[in-house]
Amino acid sequence: MSAIDHYINAIMEEGAAEAREDGSAATEAHHLLLALAAHEGTAAYRVLTTAGFGRQAIREALDREFEHSLDAVGVNLTAFDLPKPSPAPEPPKMGASARLALERGFAASTGKKDLRPAHLLLGVLGAEIGAVPRALALAGVNRVDLMARTRQTLAGETW
Repeated sequence: MSAIDHYINAIMEEGAAEAREDGSAATEAHHLLLALAAHEGTAAYRVLTTAGFGRQAIREALDREFEHSLDAVGVNLTAFDLPKPSPAPEPPKMGASARLALERGFAASTGKKDLRPAHLLLGVLGAEIGAVPRALALAGVNRVDLMARTRQTLAGETW
């Protein structure tokens, strides 16, 4: 198995663990983003942390996005004392947003032998709708700029 295969497997497993911790039945793109941000030593990790968007900042942005989305339909989280989600009893399935993120990431590469961790980050950041772009916007992170930084990193690094 190649290094990128090991990396993809690790991201998928870590993303599934994030989903399970959230009580989610599916691994979605935001779970993959959390996994990418936790995987030190890669270009994807460096791009995110250099932008001040490490794992904890992503988690906080996703929490704000969740609260904001509920507020948009008239549910104010501060009015409730919600318990932390229970871990999902079954391993989460691959959700549509994660599947699309992986497809976009693979498509950003010229082929599997050229596939790098930053390509997966591009795939996640490439979504124009969904939890990830909403969370980025609420956190004041320019998604297009972050994608440009990721592409610059890809041009100069192998991993």
